[in-house]
Amino acid sequence: MKNAATVSTESKSFTATITVNKSDMEAFHAIKDFRGWWSEEIEGNTDRLNETFFYHYKDIHLCKIKLIEAVPGKKLVYQVVENQFNFITDQSEWVNTKLIFDISSEGNATEIRFTHEGLVPAYECYQVCNDAWNGYIHNSLKNFIASGHGDPNPKDKDGFNAELAEKWGLR
Repeated sequence: MKNAATVSTESKSFTATITVNKSDMEAFHAIKDFRGWWSEEIEGNTDRLNETFFYHYKDIHLCKIKLIEAVPGKKLVYQVVENQFNFITDQSEWVNTKLIFDISSEGNATEIRFTHEGLVPAYECYQVCNDAWNGYIHNSLKNFIASGHGDPNPKDKDGFNAELAEKWGLR
């Protein structure tokens, strides 16, 4: 079972890979359900091509994300169209970056390679985002695909992001 987080030497974008014992289509559909693994604080459709949804965690992180590519059982690409962090100076970080989920069958298992294209170590938010993506991909998304039960941030409550906010002094 792969469970790795790396910074690619070519793109320097954040990448994480997980393997689950589910089909590529089961993984594809689970990934599109951001409420099941990222946050219940989402408004709009996360699974419809060319539609934008709004995510927020208190006033710490707010963003609008659009599904721009969907190849059933193979790939999902979301583009960040707007973003705001309350803990960084350059509010253009994340804007026009892409959340890419490459899905491939590997024997009886499915590998999901997540790349946040454009999230680079030079960004002020990188360490916080690195920690967050590692938790969401390796734990919440992996469990959501495998069992149907992820660990998204609950609506109107503290969740995984609260731990990160405290760790990084973001409150």
